[in-house]
Amino acid sequence: MELTAALAAYRPWNEQEERDRAELLRRLQSGEELYSRENPSAHLTVSAWVVSPDRKQVLLARHNLYGSWAWLGGHADGERDLLAAAVREVREESGLTAVRPVTEDIYSLEILPVSGHEKRGRYVPSHLHLNLTFLLEADPALPVRCKPDENSRLGWFGLEDAVAVSTEPWFRERIYRKLNAKLAGY
Repeated sequence: MELTAALAAYRPWNEQEERDRAELLRRLQSGEELYSRENPSAHLTVSAWVVSPDRKQVLLARHNLYGSWAWLGGHADGERDLLAAAVREVREESGLTAVRPVTEDIYSLEILPVSGHEKRGRYVPSHLHLNLTFLLEADPALPVRCKPDENSRLGWFGLEDAVAVSTEPWFRERIYRKLNAKLAGY
């Protein structure tokens, strides 16, 4: 489904999602290029809430850039199939090959501020990640491996532990708790 149509069909979970959805739709309808990092102020990213089949565990990575346990994901980088981009990112960042969507629909959406930082020796100015999250499933018994240029560890955590290990207050309180709460519908 085309992104504008998918966003129009998406039912926001809370006020944050309602307002962020409106802004995503506004930017898409303006014709602004959002699918690539060539837009230095805002671009599309994808994240994955990777859960165990029993929905009791979540896979997180210890991200080098932020120094925190976090969901997996990355930039769309021109990919228009954002679910495929989320699956690709999980495979790249975790080594998992057997990962599948629980649903093909958008699971969550967020606009995330990113502070200026150094990446691969270059300064990246502050900008926005226009993020879509997808709900994926994998078996915790399968082996995982780090992607050393992005993360230093991977681990499966119970739902509440996944929230607690994050050192980023906004993610802990406003995003990861929301993602866990939404699991009841799946």
